[in-house]
Amino acid sequence: MAIITIQVDDNIKTAFEEASLKTQQELSSIIQLFFRQNLHNKTLTQVMAEISDRAAQRGLTPEILQELLADNNDE
Repeated sequence: MAIITIQVDDNIKTAFEEASLKTQQELSSIIQLFFRQNLHNKTLTQVMAEISDRAAQRGLTPEILQELLADNNDE
């Protein structure tokens, strides 16, 4: 595994450093997925549409998403 450096403002740096190891690892996974799937060649709108389509194909409904988000806010 390699380490990369990206520019962010000080608030983002602090928030990342204060995040749990689990959250930091999840963000790393998102970045890896972004580049592995060649999403960097698409607009953010296109990426969001693809993610939404894939989630729907896998059975994620708006109701399930709301429940997952509510559970995550409880933590």
